[in-house]
Amino acid sequence: MRASFVFSEVVTGLRRNVTMTIAMILTTAVSLAMLGGGLLAVRTIDKMKANFLAEVEVSVSLVDDVSANDKNCTQALCNGLRQSLQNNPGVESVVYENRDQAYDRFKKIFASQPELLELTGPEALPASLQVKLKDPDRSDAIIKQYTGQPGVKKVDDQKKFLDRVFNVFNGVRNIAFVMALIMAVAALLLIANTIQVSAFTRRTEVGIMRLVGATRWYTQLPFLLEAVVAGTVGAVLGVVFLLLTKLSFLDTVFTGEVFPQITTLEVLFPVAPILLAVSVLISAITGYVTLRLYVRH
Repeated sequence: MRASFVFSEVVTGLRRNVTMTIAMILTTAVSLAMLGGGLLAVRTIDKMKANFLAEVEVSVSLVDDVSANDKNCTQALCNGLRQSLQNNPGVESVVYENRDQAYDRFKKIFASQPELLELTGPEALPASLQVKLKDPDRSDAIIKQYTGQPGVKKVDDQKKFLDRVFNVFNGVRNIAFVMALIMAVAALLLIANTIQVSAFTRRTEVGIMRLVGATRWYTQLPFLLEAVVAGTVGAVLGVVFLLLTKLSFLDTVFTGEVFPQITTLEVLFPVAPILLAVSVLISAITGYVTLRLYVRH
């Protein structure tokens, strides 16, 4: 009987303040969807780092004289640089790329821009030594050691470019978290207001129950459960929003060629349980604090 009464009171409270309940659910859903988007962004960035760092290289571009006259890196200057790099304990492998090979790669990269190809010839591209490191995070040592060496035109670290790209993605992730925080504050205020309104509209019946011996927890539990139920529904809607966004947009952008695909399983686990736990916890805490502050009798 007590469980049935509490359940009926929760349903009555949600129906009585239906507009505020809907607003609370939608605000919670949007907030949690943004939080989930931020979590998925973190996982995607981590996978991208793992994929790209495994292939990242340091490119040692050679001067024009070596590029033009040493096609196979057999002359003393080029071969000495290659041997020095191969003997470096931090280097995994060294591959020589002459001008013709560099131009072939250039044509593949910019095949969709024929105007650029017409303006660029093999002589515009330097030969280079493509250096793969055992630890890409320690590329600075290689750059310092070989910058300015005889025969070296410049040393480029692909990781520097990737760091700039990842900084952009990290900024997008941070924006998602900030927006989620703002929406979460709005959801908390709606939860608090909904509980206050619900308690005010039922103040007479709650007062009668207290007079006949009902405990404070027994009279306040329905209000607390209203917040938890609304938060749970909001979390479910937030997960649905994420799934719809994945199917309608992310699957067309994250094709796996550059950006790793986000799978349905990644949305359902662990993101969905995290969103559900956060929603229930925040709703319960907000409801409890509101009841303690505003519903004292």
